[in-house]
Amino acid sequence: MPDTALAAALAAPTPPAQRLQAALDLIGPHLGVDRCFLYVRDPARARGRIALVWRLDEAVPDPRHPWQDDTGSLPAEDPLFRAALATQPAVFVDDVYAAGPDVLNQEFERRTFGHRALVHAHITADGQLWGILQPCVFGHPRHWSAADRQYLTDATAALLPVVQAYMAGEDVG
Repeated sequence: MPDTALAAALAAPTPPAQRLQAALDLIGPHLGVDRCFLYVRDPARARGRIALVWRLDEAVPDPRHPWQDDTGSLPAEDPLFRAALATQPAVFVDDVYAAGPDVLNQEFERRTFGHRALVHAHITADGQLWGILQPCVFGHPRHWSAADRQYLTDATAALLPVVQAYMAGEDVG
């Protein structure tokens, strides 16, 4: 069960995009990260995009991008995305520089995101990937505590129906 503030944000009588943004606005500060983004995905079309982001400040890069097919070269290049497509549990990376190639592709992470520590929290249902919640920090490693892990487990479960409602209203062409 997510904390009270997060549960209230996700249950608000507002459009799904507003509820999801409100959730990111709570999750980022709660975890004390530099950025927290939400990748949303249409499993039927194998298309997704980073749709929403919370950033500590404007100096933190904004990774949002248009819709793209995500089952072509991306899974081959990115072990984290491969794990997400396989609906594996969230991946907690304390230090990108210390993680092995079985966990992530260091060059891809550096080139694409530039973060130093991250969580790749998979939002899944019935064997399908609906989204990825990714809190991260730049410039230094970060240990993800047992409390962080539980918070994110609860958050991804609570995000699922709102992500599905968001996707029901999106044109992913």
